[in-house]
Amino acid sequence: MSAVPDEGLAVAEEAVGTVQLVAEGVTYGWPGRSVVTDLGLVVHAGDRVGLVGENGAGKTTLLRVLAGDLVPQAGRVRRSGTLAVVEQALDVVPGSTVGDLVAATQARVRAAQAALDAAVAGFDHESGDLARLGAALAAVERLEAWDVDRRVDEALTRFGAPRDTGRRLDELSVGERYRVRLACRIAERADLLLLDEPTNHLDAAGIEYLTAALRAWPGGLVIVTHDRRLLDEVMTAILDMDPSMDGRPALYGATRYADYRFTRDAMLRRWSARYRAERKRAETLERRLDASYEGLSDAWRPPKGSQGHRRATRARIHVKAADRLVQRLEAEGVEVPVPPLALAFPDLPALPTTRDGVPQPAALVELRAPRVVAPDGRVRLDLPGHRLAVPPCGRLLVTGPNGSGKSTLLAALAGTLRLDRGVRTVAPGVRLGVLGQERDGRAPQPAAGQPGAEHAGAEHAGAEHAGAADAGAVDAGLPVGLPSVDERDPTGRPLTGFDAYARHALDLLRAGLVDPDRLVPVAALGLLTEEDLERPLVELSVGQRRRFDLACALLAAPHLLVLDEPTNHLSVHLVDELTVALRGTSAAVVVATHDRQMRADLADWPALELG
Repeated sequence: MSAVPDEGLAVAEEAVGTVQLVAEGVTYGWPGRSVVTDLGLVVHAGDRVGLVGENGAGKTTLLRVLAGDLVPQAGRVRRSGTLAVVEQALDVVPGSTVGDLVAATQARVRAAQAALDAAVAGFDHESGDLARLGAALAAVERLEAWDVDRRVDEALTRFGAPRDTGRRLDELSVGERYRVRLACRIAERADLLLLDEPTNHLDAAGIEYLTAALRAWPGGLVIVTHDRRLLDEVMTAILDMDPSMDGRPALYGATRYADYRFTRDAMLRRWSARYRAERKRAETLERRLDASYEGLSDAWRPPKGSQGHRRATRARIHVKAADRLVQRLEAEGVEVPVPPLALAFPDLPALPTTRDGVPQPAALVELRAPRVVAPDGRVRLDLPGHRLAVPPCGRLLVTGPNGSGKSTLLAALAGTLRLDRGVRTVAPGVRLGVLGQERDGRAPQPAAGQPGAEHAGAEHAGAEHAGAADAGAVDAGLPVGLPSVDERDPTGRPLTGFDAYARHALDLLRAGLVDPDRLVPVAALGLLTEEDLERPLVELSVGQRRRFDLACALLAAPHLLVLDEPTNHLSVHLVDELTVALRGTSAAVVVATHDRQMRADLADWPALELG
């Protein structure tokens, strides 16, 4: 028997075993910070567990522990069957291609077919192991190894991923790389699938395809997600990483997000009520203890004939009794961790301040017939004859499939991407707050003296006219306008959240893009704790970095918010709060989103469908 069939047979036998994941008393933490304590979790075939919690609660870390990338400091994790993991970031091997990922998927599935072929060829009809042969046959049937090529191609197509096997992974965008890897993992049909925010880079059609695939998944699933519809339509249970009354993550059997929120909120109310009762009792006992000590002090020099020694004895008895009660209360009391952050959305202005006699603008920003061409010649956006005007307090929901130009349109509207044709006009004094889709996908900003620097300054002074006449003044696709957020100082030292926020505020002040009297303090937004803001930005989780980017978009108290996929990487609780805030703010808001629940919540807004 050759080496390849032997290896494949091991895969086949493993695949038909008991498909489950068991975490027993798992504890893990980083230096100075506990992530998970005494976690117990069992995932059987057909179980689909949604992992939720605030940004920085440790969802991605727990997923890595379950996958075996991190070793728990206490407890153990046992896995049975094949494992597939799709993390948020893909470490790219230099020179690797789409075809390398596809080939690895095909090889892993075809190993089961090779194992079956070897088992059949070497089977002895008199003394052969029928159970072994049956296991190999069951693995091939479950994996449908003969159909893997079609499955990979279908998943790549439905997710909108590159299908050219020669494309280098390091030349793809973050979203494209993620979609390629997700397609390959879905085609593998592993017994245990761990996904980290799988909907972040998918459009509506891709999410629908993913939802159907996950609902039909025969093995176990653990998925970190902020997508409330995915929680509703796929999950059989929700594991909340936020602390519960006993300090451990809580597993909710409710399969609908609304049921989970109702149960969770009821638990928090009971927890808070018990904590308030304990604190009230503690305060009463402390007053009693203080009074007893005062009585003891007064008794040392009693008046003659007043039996002061008996008064002192009684006082000491009262003090000891009060001490015992306080100690018992402390032993039985509830240790309540710091409650989850709540978004404190600032009161944003609707209109810029104008001089006496100057009429208020009918539109904050206006875009006419925009066209943007990428450096490689691809047309990223072309809307001839279209006029897009955002009035004060206006609302606009931009939708469309991946590649339709949503991000390009928002960048052109925000002024962070130059136009190859068309006109962009900004009313005097208008401040913008911009949240891009991906931090690591952001191109460098033009520095002083480089092509585009003068263009950037002129644009925010009033209006931009980027027609054919000035097309040669700026390199195609070069961002202009808003300063980027620095993560390191000029010496390369990582900046803390407070330092980076202050530097960004100074950059905006120097560019004349902010009113110094209207700066929004980052610590007042409820997006990050002061402890997190004192840490270097590079140490924050992806979700915490996304919260920081949202804070930077609000820093200047903008009249217009331009938000590209604002739900990406945020916790489900913050997405709920942000949706309510966007509906109620006085500022104008333009949102591009693939989030189905957010689109439903904003369905009464004016909409622009691209593609």
